[in-house]
Amino acid sequence: MSQSGTYHHGDLRAACLRAARELLEEDGSAGLSLRAVARRAGVSPTAPYRHYADRESLVSAVAAEGYRELAAHLTAAHPAPSTPDDLAAVAVAYVQFAIEHPALFRAMFAEPCDPTSAERVAATAVITEYVQGIVRDAFPGADDADALATTVWALVHGLAFLHLDGKLDSSTPEVVADQVRASVHALFSVAPALSQAAASAEQ
Repeated sequence: MSQSGTYHHGDLRAACLRAARELLEEDGSAGLSLRAVARRAGVSPTAPYRHYADRESLVSAVAAEGYRELAAHLTAAHPAPSTPDDLAAVAVAYVQFAIEHPALFRAMFAEPCDPTSAERVAATAVITEYVQGIVRDAFPGADDADALATTVWALVHGLAFLHLDGKLDSSTPEVVADQVRASVHALFSVAPALSQAAASAEQ
């Protein structure tokens, strides 16, 4: 067992992930390295290499954990979203997750990761399929549901980073929720008008 009590035999991988999450929350990605993780977990400097080839592999494992937590958070926000209002509620949950876990969220989406990490790819696919499923259910008549899903994700993801970077008011959860809901509803209210205008122009 380590001096800090964080590592127990047979649980090295979990100890490294826990240490990495703690370091991220304390100092952002700047303080995250395999050596720092080893120190925090109370193991030898080479121990993390048993599970992680390099920093990118470690970040990928942290990101995969974050994707799974995000998926659970979105599902908890609305178990079976099927309307634009439901979609807006899920969008609010997405942005709030980013605000509540800024370092983790940046590690998930803004840090270099291992593109060959099967765990990270699988966890990312869950989020992608979840968003696509919501859009298909909320807009069953959409011409290109996958493209619409990408548009919705881009909007919500952009809102998350605008809040994280201090470009939008994040003073209270209520303010954030109102901004996100308004943005999502604005997207879907303007889309029919744009389509109608384009059809008229072609006549």
